[in-house]
Amino acid sequence: MNREAAVILFMTIFLLLYGGVHYYIFLKARAAFAFGVWPGVSLALVMAIMISMPVLTRFAVRYGFESPARLLAFVGYLWMGFVLLFFTCSLLIDLYRLLVYAAGLILRRDFSQLIPSTRYLFFLPLLYSLFTATYGYLEAKSVRAERITIKTSKIPRETRKLTIAQISDLHLGLIIRESRLTRILEEVKKAKPDIVVSTGDLVDEQINHLAGCAELFREIRPRYGKFAVAGNHEFYAGLPHALQFIQDAGFSVLRGEGITIAGAINIAGVDDDQAGKRLGLMKEVSEPWLLSRLPREHFTILLKHQPRVEKGSTDLFDLQLSGHTHKGQFFPFNIFTHYIYPVDSGFVNLGNNAYLNVNRGAGTWGPPIRLLSPPEVTIIELIHEDKQE
Repeated sequence: MNREAAVILFMTIFLLLYGGVHYYIFLKARAAFAFGVWPGVSLALVMAIMISMPVLTRFAVRYGFESPARLLAFVGYLWMGFVLLFFTCSLLIDLYRLLVYAAGLILRRDFSQLIPSTRYLFFLPLLYSLFTATYGYLEAKSVRAERITIKTSKIPRETRKLTIAQISDLHLGLIIRESRLTRILEEVKKAKPDIVVSTGDLVDEQINHLAGCAELFREIRPRYGKFAVAGNHEFYAGLPHALQFIQDAGFSVLRGEGITIAGAINIAGVDDDQAGKRLGLMKEVSEPWLLSRLPREHFTILLKHQPRVEKGSTDLFDLQLSGHTHKGQFFPFNIFTHYIYPVDSGFVNLGNNAYLNVNRGAGTWGPPIRLLSPPEVTIIELIHEDKQE
């Protein structure tokens, strides 16, 4: 399937589901306020406009209307976050009502007094979603540094320590631009890293007019370089254009490649396999084969967008750095990411002296909201430790 066909399919499914969520909320509003025809028509019209916002944004980008596109994206995706929060809360309330009703049938008792009025049940998710969306918007802008220390004999004694800054899932585009990127890169600069890595989704689907962001990246010049891999959104954005931006930002893109840096550390990187295979653009390479070609006496880092650990690879790398999940961004999506990925955030020991770190991401995809999943930059210190015999 080519990129255009994949986009059309995604947008069709998205609009059907998103429209269904709005219809559900419309019914809740009508039940709560019993409004007439014209208020109903007005509300339906507003909802139809908000549902179409992502499509209008895409058209605005295609025809070069940059400022309107950014405004449409911000309003449309913030609304999306609010709607999804309302829908989730209201759905949980409906589940509660169903359980009360079922208990009444089973026990042959009237529990209707346990269910508040329809209007109250509308205002409860409304207030929840307003408060949560506001808090989540502020949390999404508050990037923090997460620090990891790994002691290993594979770092040369004379090197003593290597500092690596991992960024992931910035989704630079219409919403996240220079001002947000500046705050993110300040955390990187504070660490004075020897190496900077990006584990995918550096850009979003709309990547026009990002030259200023590339310039901000070029200000960071770690002594051993900057390295990146392609995430799924690099493929969605149009791989040639996305890779050009990443290279303009000063990164070396590793596509099924591995290198040894300064005789001290190996870094290998692979394309996002799901998007790459779906669009037929992936540079396919066997992960174990790639890693086995690197000198085993050096500490080996694997850059891989999705936090899936391939069988047969853990004996061949010391640290896999991944992202992609955003830790769900907000409830209930964190349930889904935790179900799909056994490790959806944080640092874990895989055994055999192999580790995995899953970065929560520094940006947002879709709604500019994060809840109990603050954006992060990961600072990893590799410290030489004499091997104990």
